[in-house]
Amino acid sequence: MYKISPIFTELYDIFKNARNISFSLFKIMIPIVIAVKILQEMNLISYLATPLSPIMKLVGLPSEMGLVWATALINNIYSGLIVFLSLAKDSPLSAAQATTLGAMILVAHAMPVELRVVQSSGPRLIFQAIIRFAGALTLGMILNFIYSHFNLLQGPARILLTPESSAVHETLLMWALGEIKNLISIFCIITTLLTIMKILSKLRILALADFLLRPLLKLMGIGPKASALTVVGLTMGLSYGGGLIIHETKSGNINKKDVFYSLTLMGLCHSLIEDTFLLLTIGGHVSGVFWGRLIFSIVVVAILVQITKVLPEKFCDKYLWSVPKSFSTQKE
Repeated sequence: MYKISPIFTELYDIFKNARNISFSLFKIMIPIVIAVKILQEMNLISYLATPLSPIMKLVGLPSEMGLVWATALINNIYSGLIVFLSLAKDSPLSAAQATTLGAMILVAHAMPVELRVVQSSGPRLIFQAIIRFAGALTLGMILNFIYSHFNLLQGPARILLTPESSAVHETLLMWALGEIKNLISIFCIITTLLTIMKILSKLRILALADFLLRPLLKLMGIGPKASALTVVGLTMGLSYGGGLIIHETKSGNINKKDVFYSLTLMGLCHSLIEDTFLLLTIGGHVSGVFWGRLIFSIVVVAILVQITKVLPEKFCDKYLWSVPKSFSTQKE
């Protein structure tokens, strides 16, 4: 019994932390998910596509793709892809165009939910919104220039994804049950991540990973306490990595600059595995949706680190980051 007791204590701590992290995320996500659904039902998202249509021309895409990006911006990647599949027959894209669109969607999507998750840890919402939108547009322009200038990926996009009829004709009850399922999944994944991180920490594997990544993370201004959580966000997703960082920042374990750099990187480039494969199914190429996005995000954050070093502290506190109220009085 003496040997088992510490194990149960560890498991209880993991469950308690997972519950607290999930609750913090759910308080942010649930109201916004409901609000987005209302906008979707009232067909108001289509109005956002109007100003995006001219922007599509800057990245070499048909104006109709503005509705795809608008849907992904406000709702999520899956919703954007459903719209894309409904337009694909009348507006076929080349592989280069599908890659450009996919990379832009990966950088900037689900903005209402993800920006609130980021804001809850300290970074200023307006700056994060600007850098993700501007980053997506800039990356799109870079990829469009490279592919068109060097005549790459000019063949038709190979679309492997097909929409489910249930996704297109979804009832309100089906939507609600789907969202509940998503929330339960988030809790389960966060619990699993915390368990894995606890095991990896005991085995000193996290210390090894941090040692290997330290040169790159140091260049980007991300301290050792945030590095493991940054890796979680990059690979698993912003909600999971962001949720863990919310927990750590409110405990005062990570300073505001590390939080800012880490979450800015996560915002530009997260869920490198799942989301990348998802965009490959609509004809995107790995050169843009994976390598292009990853390299672009690292370069942007590295430049941002150098810029913030010369900016006045008061300016950064006002426009770039802040300290969450729960530990604003603690020493950084």
